[in-house]
Amino acid sequence: MSEIEAPLTAQPMFEVPRHVAIIMDGNGRWAEARGLPRGEGHRRGVEALRRTVRAAGELGIGYLTIFSFSSENWSRPASEVSELMGLLRRFVRNDLADLHRNNVRVRVVGDRAGLNPDIGQLLVEAEDLTRDNNGLNLIVAFNYGARQEIVSAAKRMGEAIASGQLAVGDIDVEAFGRFLYAPDVPDPDLIIRTGGEQRLSNFLLWQAAYSELIFIPTHWPDFDHATLKAAILEYRRRERRFGGLVAQTGS
Repeated sequence: MSEIEAPLTAQPMFEVPRHVAIIMDGNGRWAEARGLPRGEGHRRGVEALRRTVRAAGELGIGYLTIFSFSSENWSRPASEVSELMGLLRRFVRNDLADLHRNNVRVRVVGDRAGLNPDIGQLLVEAEDLTRDNNGLNLIVAFNYGARQEIVSAAKRMGEAIASGQLAVGDIDVEAFGRFLYAPDVPDPDLIIRTGGEQRLSNFLLWQAAYSELIFIPTHWPDFDHATLKAAILEYRRRERRFGGLVAQTGS
């Protein structure tokens, strides 16, 4: 039996990472390589998302963050943005009940100002329905940009100082983190980017300070349980030092 075929729990002293974040890249290139419209790549990407959420739950991952739509994606052609919004609508309407039935808690991080009212309502519906679930935490980064998140946190911290709720002397890394979109979510242990590109593209810049980064050539529509498991096995082979000597992989 190969390493990928073997259950992860069969290897002692290591654990599945608590928090995995994924930049789901390569939908368009997957479609173009097959002579298909880019929209078909996005539709197949939704299928990959379903597989990945299921795999994360099976593997015992506590938090899965997906970069579903960045604040920069609005600059894409209007037809493609419309296609992506339609896919989001269909995903929530078609999959929310199944996620809820499987005890998945859905959370959305990003800027909701200026979104179409029906999109905003769908996001609220997903969060409200699954709020009390205690299985996998699925964090959806939608209309998200890490620099924007940091600027937003700085503004809100400034407001807290101006109102007397926070003193300048109390500012430290932990205090700043409380003003981010999801301060109770642990930083990602592992960030995976598909599609072959090797950059974070404005994703979780603050939270990624000590994350392990894995870049894989697989385009997102081809991502599956085996791909996720292979990335976790690679993560577990690394030594995490956090600025010190050696820390055990897996947290």
